[in-house]
Amino acid sequence: MKIALDPYMHRHLSLPEICRLTAELGYEHIELSPRADFLDWWVMPRAHGQRIADFKQALKDHHVSLTTLQPMYRWASPFEDERQWAMKCWKKAIEVSVEMGCETMISEFGRGASPERSVGEKPGANTKEMCEAAWFRSMDELIPIFEREGITLSVEPHPEDWIEQLAPATDIVKVINHPNVRLSYIAPHTFYYGDDMAAMVRDAAPVLAHVRVADTFNPKASSQLRYIVNPPGSNVRVHQHLDIGQGEIDWDVFFGTLAEVGFDGVLSSCVFAWEERAEDSSRFMRSEIQRYVGKYWK
Repeated sequence: MKIALDPYMHRHLSLPEICRLTAELGYEHIELSPRADFLDWWVMPRAHGQRIADFKQALKDHHVSLTTLQPMYRWASPFEDERQWAMKCWKKAIEVSVEMGCETMISEFGRGASPERSVGEKPGANTKEMCEAAWFRSMDELIPIFEREGITLSVEPHPEDWIEQLAPATDIVKVINHPNVRLSYIAPHTFYYGDDMAAMVRDAAPVLAHVRVADTFNPKASSQLRYIVNPPGSNVRVHQHLDIGQGEIDWDVFFGTLAEVGFDGVLSSCVFAWEERAEDSSRFMRSEIQRYVGKYWK
Protein backbone atom coordinates (compact mmCIF):
# COMPACT_ATOMS: atom_id res chain seq x y z
CA MET A 1 0.00 0.00 0.00
CA LYS A 2 1.17 3.54 -0.78
CA ILE A 3 0.30 6.41 1.56
CA ALA A 4 0.46 9.65 -0.42
CA LEU A 5 0.08 13.36 0.25
CA ASP A 6 -2.06 15.64 -1.90
CA PRO A 7 -0.05 18.85 -1.40
CA TYR A 8 -2.80 21.24 -2.49
CA MET A 9 -2.60 23.18 0.79
CA HIS A 10 1.12 23.67 0.11
CA ARG A 11 0.65 24.80 -3.51
CA HIS A 12 2.46 28.11 -2.93
CA LEU A 13 5.68 26.07 -2.94
CA SER A 14 7.54 25.12 -6.10
CA LEU A 15 7.45 21.50 -7.21
CA PRO A 16 11.00 20.83 -5.94
CA GLU A 17 10.03 22.36 -2.58
CA ILE A 18 6.92 20.16 -2.51
CA CYS A 19 9.21 17.12 -2.80
CA ARG A 20 11.32 18.34 0.12
CA LEU A 21 8.31 19.08 2.30
CA THR A 22 6.61 15.79 1.47
CA ALA A 23 9.62 13.90 2.79
CA GLU A 24 9.86 16.13 5.87
CA LEU A 25 6.19 15.46 6.67
CA GLY A 26 6.79 11.71 6.66
CA TYR A 27 5.37 10.73 3.26
CA GLU A 28 7.11 8.79 0.51
CA HIS A 29 4.53 9.44 -2.21
CA ILE A 30 2.91 12.49 -3.82
CA GLU A 31 -0.57 12.71 -5.29
CA LEU A 32 -0.43 15.75 -7.54
CA SER A 33 -3.82 17.39 -7.99
CA PRO A 34 -4.24 20.25 -10.49
CA ARG A 35 -1.88 23.20 -10.12
CA ALA A 36 -1.17 26.10 -12.45
CA ASP A 37 2.44 25.20 -13.24
CA PHE A 38 1.91 21.53 -14.15
CA LEU A 39 -1.56 20.18 -14.96
CA ASP A 40 -4.05 23.00 -14.53
CA TRP A 41 -7.84 22.79 -14.76
CA TRP A 42 -9.28 22.55 -18.30
CA VAL A 43 -6.21 23.75 -20.21
CA MET A 44 -3.21 22.22 -21.96
CA PRO A 45 -0.58 20.99 -19.43
CA ARG A 46 1.99 23.62 -18.44
CA ALA A 47 4.57 20.90 -17.69
CA HIS A 48 7.38 21.81 -20.09
CA GLY A 49 10.67 19.95 -20.41
CA GLN A 50 12.73 21.90 -17.88
CA ARG A 51 9.98 21.82 -15.27
CA ILE A 52 9.60 18.07 -15.69
CA ALA A 53 13.36 17.56 -15.40
CA ASP A 54 13.58 19.68 -12.23
CA PHE A 55 10.62 17.86 -10.69
CA LYS A 56 12.08 14.44 -11.47
CA GLN A 57 15.43 15.40 -9.98
CA ALA A 58 13.80 16.71 -6.80
CA LEU A 59 11.81 13.48 -6.42
CA LYS A 60 15.06 11.56 -6.67
CA ASP A 61 16.93 13.88 -4.31
CA HIS A 62 14.28 13.59 -1.59
CA HIS A 63 13.49 9.89 -2.10
CA VAL A 64 9.81 10.40 -2.87
CA SER A 65 7.74 9.26 -5.85
CA LEU A 66 4.94 10.75 -7.91
CA THR A 67 2.40 8.00 -7.38
CA THR A 68 -0.76 9.63 -8.82
CA LEU A 69 -1.35 12.51 -11.20
CA GLN A 70 -4.75 14.20 -11.65
CA PRO A 71 -5.83 15.77 -14.95
CA MET A 72 -9.18 17.58 -15.06
CA TYR A 73 -10.70 18.07 -18.51
CA ARG A 74 -14.23 18.19 -19.96
CA TRP A 75 -14.09 14.70 -21.45
CA ALA A 76 -17.81 14.20 -20.74
CA SER A 77 -19.00 17.37 -22.46
CA PRO A 78 -21.95 16.82 -24.82
CA PHE A 79 -20.49 19.63 -26.94
CA GLU A 80 -18.08 17.89 -29.29
CA ASP A 81 -15.66 20.82 -29.63
CA GLU A 82 -15.15 20.84 -25.84
CA ARG A 83 -14.76 17.07 -25.76
CA GLN A 84 -12.19 17.11 -28.57
CA TRP A 85 -10.17 19.78 -26.77
CA ALA A 86 -10.30 17.66 -23.64
CA MET A 87 -8.91 14.72 -25.65
CA LYS A 88 -5.95 16.79 -26.85
CA CYS A 89 -5.23 17.86 -23.28
CA TRP A 90 -5.65 14.31 -21.96
CA LYS A 91 -3.21 12.89 -24.52
CA LYS A 92 -0.61 15.48 -23.57
CA ALA A 93 -1.19 14.78 -19.87
CA ILE A 94 -0.60 11.08 -20.50
CA GLU A 95 2.72 11.96 -22.14
CA VAL A 96 3.65 13.95 -19.03
CA SER A 97 2.67 11.07 -16.76
CA VAL A 98 4.82 8.64 -18.78
CA GLU A 99 7.77 11.04 -18.69
CA MET A 100 7.38 11.39 -14.92
CA GLY A 101 7.26 7.62 -14.44
CA CYS A 102 3.80 7.93 -12.85
CA GLU A 103 1.75 4.82 -13.57
CA THR A 104 -1.60 5.92 -12.09
CA MET A 105 -3.71 8.84 -13.28
CA ILE A 106 -6.85 9.85 -11.39
CA SER A 107 -9.78 11.96 -12.50
CA GLU A 108 -13.51 12.57 -12.11
CA PHE A 109 -16.30 11.34 -14.36
CA GLY A 110 -16.86 15.01 -15.11
CA ARG A 111 -19.49 17.73 -14.90
CA GLY A 112 -20.11 17.91 -18.61
CA ALA A 113 -20.01 21.22 -20.45
CA SER A 114 -18.37 24.41 -19.26
CA PRO A 115 -20.72 26.40 -17.00
CA GLU A 116 -21.39 29.23 -19.44
CA ARG A 117 -22.50 26.78 -22.14
CA SER A 118 -24.48 24.50 -19.85
CA VAL A 119 -26.48 27.50 -18.61
CA GLY A 120 -27.14 28.83 -22.11
CA GLU A 121 -27.31 26.47 -25.08
CA LYS A 122 -28.67 23.25 -23.61
CA PRO A 123 -27.65 20.29 -25.77
CA GLY A 124 -30.83 18.36 -24.99
CA ALA A 125 -33.36 17.40 -22.37
CA ASN A 126 -31.44 14.53 -20.79
CA THR A 127 -28.01 16.03 -20.30
CA LYS A 128 -26.75 13.24 -18.03
CA GLU A 129 -27.34 10.64 -20.73
CA MET A 130 -25.52 12.81 -23.25
CA CYS A 131 -22.61 13.27 -20.83
CA GLU A 132 -22.40 9.52 -20.36
CA ALA A 133 -22.35 9.00 -24.13
CA ALA A 134 -19.59 11.62 -24.50
CA TRP A 135 -17.57 10.04 -21.69
CA PHE A 136 -17.73 6.60 -23.29
CA ARG A 137 -16.57 8.10 -26.61
CA SER A 138 -13.63 9.60 -24.76
CA MET A 139 -12.83 6.26 -23.14
CA ASP A 140 -12.85 4.60 -26.56
CA GLU A 141 -10.06 6.99 -27.54
CA LEU A 142 -8.07 6.84 -24.32
CA ILE A 143 -8.14 3.20 -23.23
CA PRO A 144 -5.84 2.02 -26.06
CA ILE A 145 -3.35 4.75 -25.05
CA PHE A 146 -3.50 3.79 -21.37
CA GLU A 147 -2.96 0.18 -22.35
CA ARG A 148 -0.04 0.99 -24.66
CA GLU A 149 1.68 3.24 -22.11
CA GLY A 150 1.06 1.02 -19.08
CA ILE A 151 -1.01 3.69 -17.31
CA THR A 152 -3.88 2.88 -14.94
CA LEU A 153 -6.78 5.34 -14.87
CA SER A 154 -8.69 5.50 -11.58
CA VAL A 155 -11.91 7.47 -11.90
CA GLU A 156 -14.23 8.88 -9.24
CA PRO A 157 -17.84 10.02 -9.09
CA HIS A 158 -18.00 13.53 -7.70
CA PRO A 159 -20.80 15.69 -6.30
CA GLU A 160 -22.30 17.56 -9.27
CA ASP A 161 -20.85 15.15 -11.86
CA TRP A 162 -23.16 13.26 -14.21
CA ILE A 163 -22.48 10.42 -11.76
CA GLU A 164 -22.57 11.36 -8.08
CA GLN A 165 -23.23 8.01 -6.43
CA LEU A 166 -20.81 5.13 -6.12
CA ALA A 167 -23.03 2.24 -7.21
CA PRO A 168 -23.48 3.35 -10.85
CA ALA A 169 -19.82 4.35 -11.04
CA THR A 170 -18.78 0.90 -9.83
CA ASP A 171 -21.08 -0.71 -12.37
CA ILE A 172 -19.64 1.34 -15.24
CA VAL A 173 -16.05 0.45 -14.37
CA LYS A 174 -17.03 -3.21 -14.09
CA VAL A 175 -18.83 -3.03 -17.45
CA ILE A 176 -15.73 -1.54 -19.09
CA ASN A 177 -13.91 -4.54 -17.61
CA HIS A 178 -10.40 -3.39 -18.52
CA PRO A 179 -7.38 -3.80 -16.22
CA ASN A 180 -6.26 -0.22 -16.95
CA VAL A 181 -9.55 1.34 -15.79
CA ARG A 182 -10.22 1.30 -12.07
CA LEU A 183 -12.25 3.13 -9.42
CA SER A 184 -11.47 5.70 -6.73
CA TYR A 185 -13.35 6.05 -3.43
CA ILE A 186 -13.26 9.58 -1.98
CA ALA A 187 -14.07 9.39 1.73
CA PRO A 188 -15.29 13.00 2.10
CA HIS A 189 -17.89 12.31 -0.62
CA THR A 190 -19.27 9.30 1.27
CA PHE A 191 -22.60 10.85 2.19
CA TYR A 192 -23.32 11.66 -1.46
CA TYR A 193 -22.24 8.19 -2.58
CA GLY A 194 -24.91 6.25 -0.69
CA ASP A 195 -26.12 5.20 2.75
CA ASP A 196 -24.02 2.10 3.54
CA MET A 197 -20.29 2.79 3.41
CA ALA A 198 -19.19 -0.76 4.15
CA ALA A 199 -21.49 -2.22 1.48
CA MET A 200 -20.24 0.30 -1.09
CA VAL A 201 -16.60 -0.51 -0.37
CA ARG A 202 -17.26 -4.24 -0.59
CA ASP A 203 -19.05 -3.85 -3.91
CA ALA A 204 -16.27 -1.66 -5.31
CA ALA A 205 -13.46 -3.88 -4.02
CA PRO A 206 -12.71 -5.81 -7.28
CA VAL A 207 -12.01 -2.56 -9.16
CA LEU A 208 -10.87 -0.27 -6.32
CA ALA A 209 -7.37 1.16 -6.85
CA HIS A 210 -7.28 4.50 -5.06
CA VAL A 211 -8.79 6.05 -1.92
CA ARG A 212 -8.70 9.65 -0.74
CA VAL A 213 -8.85 10.20 3.00
CA ALA A 214 -10.43 13.24 4.65
CA ASP A 215 -13.35 13.73 7.00
CA THR A 216 -16.69 15.43 6.36
CA PHE A 217 -20.09 16.09 7.88
CA ASN A 218 -23.23 14.31 6.76
CA PRO A 219 -25.37 16.92 4.97
CA LYS A 220 -28.44 14.71 5.39
CA ALA A 221 -28.18 14.54 9.18
CA SER A 222 -30.18 16.71 11.55
CA SER A 223 -32.37 19.36 9.91
CA GLN A 224 -32.05 20.90 6.49
CA LEU A 225 -30.43 23.88 8.20
CA ARG A 226 -27.13 22.14 8.89
CA TYR A 227 -25.83 24.11 5.91
CA ILE A 228 -27.58 27.42 5.32
CA VAL A 229 -27.60 28.44 1.67
CA ASN A 230 -29.50 31.16 -0.11
CA PRO A 231 -31.94 30.89 -1.68
CA PRO A 232 -33.25 27.97 0.41
CA GLY A 233 -33.33 24.75 -1.56
CA SER A 234 -30.43 25.70 -3.82
CA ASN A 235 -29.00 22.68 -5.58
CA VAL A 236 -25.51 22.88 -4.09
CA ARG A 237 -23.15 20.05 -3.10
CA VAL A 238 -21.58 21.17 0.17
CA HIS A 239 -18.90 18.90 1.60
CA GLN A 240 -15.65 19.26 3.51
CA HIS A 241 -12.14 17.81 3.38
CA LEU A 242 -11.25 17.83 7.10
CA ASP A 243 -8.73 16.08 9.31
CA ILE A 244 -9.71 12.60 10.47
CA GLY A 245 -11.96 12.94 13.52
CA GLN A 246 -13.35 16.38 12.71
CA GLY A 247 -16.37 15.09 10.80
CA GLU A 248 -18.76 12.16 10.88
CA ILE A 249 -17.07 9.40 8.88
CA ASP A 250 -16.89 6.16 10.89
CA TRP A 251 -13.20 5.52 10.39
CA ASP A 252 -13.19 2.10 12.02
CA VAL A 253 -15.82 0.94 9.54
CA PHE A 254 -13.98 2.64 6.68
CA PHE A 255 -10.50 1.26 7.31
CA GLY A 256 -11.79 -2.02 8.69
CA THR A 257 -13.77 -2.70 5.51
CA LEU A 258 -10.86 -1.73 3.27
CA ALA A 259 -8.69 -4.21 5.15
CA GLU A 260 -11.39 -6.86 5.00
CA VAL A 261 -11.52 -6.67 1.18
CA GLY A 262 -7.72 -6.68 0.91
CA PHE A 263 -7.26 -3.17 -0.42
CA ASP A 264 -3.63 -2.61 -1.44
CA GLY A 265 -3.70 0.49 -3.61
CA VAL A 266 -3.02 4.18 -2.96
CA LEU A 267 -4.31 5.88 0.21
CA SER A 268 -3.92 9.64 -0.07
CA SER A 269 -4.32 12.37 2.50
CA CYS A 270 -6.62 14.89 0.84
CA VAL A 271 -7.36 17.66 3.36
CA PHE A 272 -8.11 21.16 2.04
CA ALA A 273 -9.62 22.91 5.02
CA TRP A 274 -6.69 24.07 7.11
CA GLU A 275 -4.26 26.13 5.06
CA GLU A 276 -3.31 28.18 8.12
CA ARG A 277 -1.92 24.99 9.72
CA ALA A 278 -1.26 22.95 6.62
CA GLU A 279 1.94 21.29 7.82
CA ASP A 280 0.44 20.22 11.15
CA SER A 281 -2.61 18.87 9.35
CA SER A 282 -0.51 16.87 6.90
CA ARG A 283 1.63 15.39 9.69
CA PHE A 284 -1.46 14.48 11.68
CA MET A 285 -3.07 12.78 8.69
CA ARG A 286 0.07 10.76 8.00
CA SER A 287 0.12 9.56 11.58
CA GLU A 288 -3.60 8.76 11.73
CA ILE A 289 -3.66 6.87 8.44
CA GLN A 290 -0.70 4.80 9.59
CA ARG A 291 -2.41 4.13 12.92
CA TYR A 292 -5.49 2.73 11.20
CA VAL A 293 -3.39 0.74 8.74
CA GLY A 294 -1.50 -0.77 11.65
CA LYS A 295 -4.76 -1.53 13.44
CA TYR A 296 -6.56 -3.32 10.59
CA TRP A 297 -3.93 -4.64 8.16
CA LYS A 298 -2.36 -7.51 10.07
